[in-house]
Amino acid sequence: MSEAPGVKSYRELREATASRDRGLREKVMSLEEAASLVNDGDHVAIGGCTMSRTPIAMIWSLIRARRAKLKVSRSIVSTEGDLHYASGASEHIMTSWFSQGIVWGISKVMRHYTEKKLARFEEWSHMSMGLRYRAGAMGVPFMATRAMIGSDVGRLVEDQVKPMACPFTGEPLMLLPALNPDVALIHVQRADRYGNAQIDGLQFMDLDIAMAANRVILTTERLISNDQIRRAPDRTKTPFFTVDAVVEVPYGSAPHECYGLYEPFFGHMDHYAALTSKDTVSGVKQYLDEYYYGPASWSDYLAKLGMDAVMDASRRGRSIFND
Repeated sequence: MSEAPGVKSYRELREATASRDRGLREKVMSLEEAASLVNDGDHVAIGGCTMSRTPIAMIWSLIRARRAKLKVSRSIVSTEGDLHYASGASEHIMTSWFSQGIVWGISKVMRHYTEKKLARFEEWSHMSMGLRYRAGAMGVPFMATRAMIGSDVGRLVEDQVKPMACPFTGEPLMLLPALNPDVALIHVQRADRYGNAQIDGLQFMDLDIAMAANRVILTTERLISNDQIRRAPDRTKTPFFTVDAVVEVPYGSAPHECYGLYEPFFGHMDHYAALTSKDTVSGVKQYLDEYYYGPASWSDYLAKLGMDAVMDASRRGRSIFND
């Protein structure tokens, strides 16, 4: 029986896992060094969800490095999807929803690129995205589910899924192919130099993505000692043996949010929405030129966002700890 496109056999997965250096070693590097671990054409999975814990700094670095033909997957895609399309970094994004955010509506950039057939938006249900990553993490080729049965979303991907009668009950099931990304980009609140990462708030699909991917690039708001990690081992969500690179990058999700530290930069997001609403093509190009290609460093990028905006987002983010 032929394999579904992209689905890897257990032997392939086992060999890839066995060939990795999973030792307890220091993995700290710069954004530019981490970007070199991503090749043109790779399948890149993005952690977080919508505007939460998006690894913007790593995406910023990949776009600046002029990566191309990336296949991008994420549970729910926000502005980073627009920028992948407009920069030429990706022509294929797989997700369950594609929008800057509810208040701004469906992405105009996505509509332009897909309606003009300049890029592909591959839509799955939210549940099915999670189950596909879970199958990849488990090392099995598929996951059985009732999700999408009889739906229009199911019909959109009917060439990639398989119907099945349950061998125990005879009830209809749908088999979803596993996802094993080449690279996962995950942003966290804290990590040590080896890649043990702690995540506050919702974990989304990050744990499965890290286990399913062949390489993991971790960006963190701050580096902490391994002693601190060992004091609370139950808080370590992504273990060192899954991680290949650790980059300390404060405000690494800006202008998106990082739970407990800063909220979304809503003024900046309004600015982006206004640019792309006025003229979708030139607006997103102007944004890339000003905020991605223009700054000399991540610090310069944050400076362009503005200290007032940084302080406001930080104040709102820390407010969850107020009595």
